[in-house]
Amino acid sequence: MTARRSRGDGGLHWDEARQRWIATASLGFDARGKRITKKASGKTKTEAREKLKEIIRDHEAGLASVPAGYTLAEAVKYWLTYGLSGRADTTIEMYTMYAQTHIIPELGARKLRELTAEDVDKWLASKSSTLSTRSLKILHGIMNRAVSNAQKRDKVRRNVVALCEVPEGRAGRPSKALTLDQAEAVLTAAEGTSIHAYLVLSLLIGARTEELRALTWSHVDLDGKPDVTPAIPPHIMVWRSVRLNGDTKTRKSRRTLAMPARCVDALRAHKERQEVAREAAGSKWQESDLVFASQVGTELDAHNVRRVFRKVIEKAGLNPKEWTPRETRHSFVSLLSDSGIPLENISRLVGHSNTVVTETVYRKQLRPVMQEGATAMDLIFPRRAPEG
Repeated sequence: MTARRSRGDGGLHWDEARQRWIATASLGFDARGKRITKKASGKTKTEAREKLKEIIRDHEAGLASVPAGYTLAEAVKYWLTYGLSGRADTTIEMYTMYAQTHIIPELGARKLRELTAEDVDKWLASKSSTLSTRSLKILHGIMNRAVSNAQKRDKVRRNVVALCEVPEGRAGRPSKALTLDQAEAVLTAAEGTSIHAYLVLSLLIGARTEELRALTWSHVDLDGKPDVTPAIPPHIMVWRSVRLNGDTKTRKSRRTLAMPARCVDALRAHKERQEVAREAAGSKWQESDLVFASQVGTELDAHNVRRVFRKVIEKAGLNPKEWTPRETRHSFVSLLSDSGIPLENISRLVGHSNTVVTETVYRKQLRPVMQEGATAMDLIFPRRAPEG
């Protein structure tokens, strides 16, 4: 008498078209009376049977069957499409660029259920000679979130990417700071350009580029209140940025800063030029109250700033390929430090984390104006006599 097959063995046949063994099993009927049939394929009889048994175990445990052909590319694309709700457009563009440039072309075809931690380790190690540590962390983060998202949707049983460490990458280009002579040369080269006041503020108060691009005239006081006690100097309120929802980088980044005299002069001249631009634009002008805007009043993007900045840098006798706008902020920190300003004060001025809780600028609260930076910068960059 022929022995009965055990549950899970089912039928087994060779599929000539697919060149694979197909194992099948009937698991009874569903609530609608439809027969439940499970199938699995493999290059050998044993492989097909083992896959079928795994599918049956998941079915009996109430788990969804993991799709055999679901790839890493599909997981990453799904996460980029549905997993980044609420993120800034620039963030989505960055993740998409990294995924399309590195992950999808090189690992995208790998089936998710067959991807191993060793595969990911070796791939990240191979990229470490050409990419910075930051870039490697971004790649690891994309894969980790994409596979975790797939795991939650029963596309794979576990997230092997979470088991992997990010290796040390190629050293990135270190940030630099302008010397005092270089800073003066840049400010001189910027005179008469649309970016002059922008660079004066960046170099003399250390505001981030995303903070300056979001700065509005309603947050600028060019006169201050010299008659009150204590006197309030001209100042700007760094309460916004071009980040998502308009928030500054951190809560402690909200700060009110006194302006050196050269900042006040540059902003007054800039405001006059903006009035001329508004009249020239006529009905095309879009009122936004932005201090630094395009020729029709709209918000500047990072590309606008970089393009004009590079022209100024070249005019100042420096290599435009070696400098970025954010390094004017580094220069502010360096110049203050060289002048003997304590690091704790500099941290407050640039909105970094610090231990002096009482000096934190809270949201929608006007705190005492910080004057150390303006005082020092008035000595470093004395006010120039008016031309003519």
